[in-house]
Amino acid sequence: MAEDLLVAKGIEVTYGGGGLFGSRGHKVLHGVDLSIKRGETIGIVGESGSGKTTFGCALLRLVNTSAGTIHFDGMDITHLPDEQMRPLRRRMQMIFQDPMASLNPRHSIRRILVEPLLFHRVASNAADAEARVMSILDRFALPKIVLDRNAHELSGGQRQRIGIARAALLEPDFVLADEIVSGLDVSTQAQVLNLLKDLSRELGLALAFISHDLSVIRAVCDRVCVMRFGKVVEEGPCEQVFAAPQSGYTRALLDAIPLPEIDPEWLDRETLAELSS
Repeated sequence: MAEDLLVAKGIEVTYGGGGLFGSRGHKVLHGVDLSIKRGETIGIVGESGSGKTTFGCALLRLVNTSAGTIHFDGMDITHLPDEQMRPLRRRMQMIFQDPMASLNPRHSIRRILVEPLLFHRVASNAADAEARVMSILDRFALPKIVLDRNAHELSGGQRQRIGIARAALLEPDFVLADEIVSGLDVSTQAQVLNLLKDLSRELGLALAFISHDLSVIRAVCDRVCVMRFGKVVEEGPCEQVFAAPQSGYTRALLDAIPLPEIDPEWLDRETLAELSS
């Protein structure tokens, strides 16, 4: 059985607080636990305001925790100083919901993809970095002409694939994907999700997939974590949770957004349709 790569216990996040009158601030996460094994994909679901994105950012140390511990590959990173976190950043990547917010609008796609490879010393030199970028463009069905374009000149699906490519090029161990197919058409969703599934399988990635779309979670995830008001109300294998939810809140979510009949081939079918169009 694969070992745990990321283990979070009792995670709390509090915004605000302190100041002149010593206010206690607003607690967003209330003692959240989660473990993710190497090669495992876990879905994190919940309504807006449930704390799922804050939790994801806490796992990556992008927001500070007010309580709890986070261990990555056996190392306690809960309060690790920035200079000691820096070498781990390559191994812990995030793919954002809006790629325009994470792709520098002033830089060409070539620069966006090549510079991280050199900065993190994944590529030995500029020629090596260029070769790696060319290879992943072929893998992601992206034309080489995109390298000389800026993010605003690409389609939404192309931008999202560039965001995934940038993360994958760094050969990470853990990837957090936050609502990355929201707003994309069905065929483009399928293509993006299949890319993630292939990368997870080939690289042995641990993947946390944040989404409000329960159908997407069921299609790509091994386990699901259901959050409400900053707490985990249910967690378990996707098939088990969706077939027989134990929490009233999970049942309410499923009733509010009925899942379609299971069609295990929809990802492959939609991807083929996109590639042949």
